[in-house]
Amino acid sequence: MLRRLGAVSAQAINVETHMLKLYGFPLSNYYNKVKFALLEKGVPFEEVLVHWGAEGKEGKSPLGKVPYIETEDGFLCESQVILDYIEARWPSPPLVPADAWQAAKVREIITYCDLHVELCARQLYSQAFFGGSLPEKFIERVKGDLARNLAAFAKVARFEPYAAGDTFTMADCAVYVSLPLAALASKLVCGQDLVAAAGIDWKAYVALIEQRPAAQKVAADRKADQARALAANRAKLGG
Repeated sequence: MLRRLGAVSAQAINVETHMLKLYGFPLSNYYNKVKFALLEKGVPFEEVLVHWGAEGKEGKSPLGKVPYIETEDGFLCESQVILDYIEARWPSPPLVPADAWQAAKVREIITYCDLHVELCARQLYSQAFFGGSLPEKFIERVKGDLARNLAAFAKVARFEPYAAGDTFTMADCAVYVSLPLAALASKLVCGQDLVAAAGIDWKAYVALIEQRPAAQKVAADRKADQARALAANRAKLGG
């Protein structure tokens, strides 16, 4: 009996002393979605810089995507799965309402943002941000899809003043890091800010969210990583 208690105590100590590790890079909006939630909850974590590609990620993130995390129980990937784990593992302060209906509405907003807005807008990123060129017919198709999806998103999200209502939630961790990308990409490639055209005052929303210290940290680290990436690219071209 005493041995059993000792084993349990040792396991408890290991859980408490094992710091969560977040893998990815600060230019990734899905990395920042997870980072934002961790900062809001005050969960200690270590950032480990890794980029795209499956090499070295076997058993960690099989598709080579970021972010993924390392916990006392092993590795976990996919940003929303990670956020749900964080919420269950560290329930206070809560980022999801206790009411089942309201919790579902928060996740509904996240799903619309991630799957119907961001992934649609992502088709424009190669031209908007990475110097690529897309066919006009392709751009027109994406523009139509994105406009339709944003109109639907505007009916799901509330912005009163937060994404799900009068309280900051997990939905804001997703919307804050992705909605501005959709706006900027559509402006650069389609010639129109489709987020604003859908009646969403995303600039006011971002200004509100960036009053939070956690958002300020996420934004500062993203800008620093962007400057680092630009400098590295210039050096590569110059060399």
